[in-house]
Amino acid sequence: MNTGPDDTPGDRPEPDRRPIAARRLAVFAAMAAALARARVRPNAISIAGMLAAIGAGGLLAMSGAGEAGSLSERAMLLAAAALVQARLLANLLDGMVAVEGGLRSLTGELYNEVPDRVSDVAVLIGAGYAAGASPELGYLAAIGAVLVAYSRAIGKGCGFAADFRGPMAKQQRMFIVTLACVWMGCAPVAWRGAWMLAGAERGVMAAALAIITIGCALTFLRRLGLVGARLRAADQSRSAA
Repeated sequence: MNTGPDDTPGDRPEPDRRPIAARRLAVFAAMAAALARARVRPNAISIAGMLAAIGAGGLLAMSGAGEAGSLSERAMLLAAAALVQARLLANLLDGMVAVEGGLRSLTGELYNEVPDRVSDVAVLIGAGYAAGASPELGYLAAIGAVLVAYSRAIGKGCGFAADFRGPMAKQQRMFIVTLACVWMGCAPVAWRGAWMLAGAERGVMAAALAIITIGCALTFLRRLGLVGARLRAADQSRSAA
């Protein structure tokens, strides 16, 4: 997250921030402080996170073209898992450098949102081409992730605080992809699962994408339901006044 005006925190209200417990950990606070001292711009951190996600998506797609269980395939899957986590680390640090480090910028909201959408799409579509996955499920999961973010934008557009509730927010989506990558990178091929769906063999990654897709649909509906409830409450309040 990276929002707010550059070196003029009083010009705008404190931005809505995703509740992340890791911000309170000393190691991440130290990393953010070091980046702020080095004057690394939060926008640059956001772009670095996006590039990590694009790399993860590329490795996931490439892994599906190799021999299942080969050393190269496993290496690509584990490297993709590491890059997904690097993307999340960048998402954590850009906001900490911007807010706690006092380097908020006028373009922060733009760099906060657009790289995140590119990152989700890259990782999830790439995962759809991994071994035992499904391109269709990858695209559906990517659409679901964009809709989840859109539901949050709708709420903010209606004047409400940003809603980061799940069950399938960004951290949950990336955790499931990471878990599937690590499992496929370490477990025997026979443990990846194998069932036929639409004439093709599916496995762990297809299951992960299906869970993400369903979770995104639930999250989208849950967030929209809350926006609707808040709008109705506001309308009733005006009518009572």
